Amino acid sequence: MPLSPRLGRAQAGAERRWRRATAVARTLPDVVILGTQRGGTTSLFDWLATHPNVAPSTTKEVHYFDRHYGNGELWYRAHFPLKLVPRTSVEATPYLLFYPPAPSRVAADLPRSTRFVVLLRDPVQRAISQYWHSCRLGAEDQPLEVALALEQERLAGQDAIVASGGESFAHRNFSYKARGHYAEQLRRWFAAVERDRFLVMESEELWSDPRGPARALEWLGLSPVTTPFPATNDAPRARPEEEAVVEDLRRHFAPYNEDLFELLGRRLWQR
Repeated sequence: MPLSPRLGRAQAGAERRWRRATAVARTLPDVVILGTQRGGTTSLFDWLATHPNVAPSTTKEVHYFDRHYGNGELWYRAHFPLKLVPRTSVEATPYLLFYPPAPSRVAADLPRSTRFVVLLRDPVQRAISQYWHSCRLGAEDQPLEVALALEQERLAGQDAIVASGGESFAHRNFSYKARGHYAEQLRRWFAAVERDRFLVMESEELWSDPRGPARALEWLGLSPVTTPFPATNDAPRARPEEEAVVEDLRRHFAPYNEDLFELLGRRLWQR
């Protein structure tokens, strides 16, 4: 018999209090999925959570190193299992890849054993997916072409706000093209954290290559599983994009992609 809403809230409150009371005895994450937004992080997190040797965070996006850093480490630890639980603890907050203060905070606060997964989706499709996601959330009310044209104006001055640790609605919701400038984001992370602690994958590899999910498990030191990788969690689109808009995005991202390929030493999205 389902719990009443009131009893359910009471139990959830008791669970949070117990986790806070035992936070000092809880682990920090072994694995953090850093991003990118609309790149398959939810699919990967949910799939890893089904693994018998994985202990997922209480919520997928904890947002400690961006929005809740002032709450302190014990608040963060409360989202993870007790140290006595011999499983790999995992969280996923895709805004971290794009949030400038995150790398230095992570480098200072997480153990050297923590590893990081970065999923990079074709930036053209990622930008369009973010646009429709923002529309669904009620954050965006402009047509796609207009929203893309307004991005530079909307983001003016926002980098300084987030670089100082502040929050920015525009930085989170209107960064359609900026989030696809992957190389500058990765360089920021590689400057703060040893590069061999990162697994950088194409998002499409997880969805279209049967060996992709297995490769992620192998890198994380987890045993193979038979659970199929979930389908893409793409945002519903109200209408197809005009080819002219798509082509303009391709031209925009071309030099940024070349910079990324040089950084990684391999070309992506060639299938």
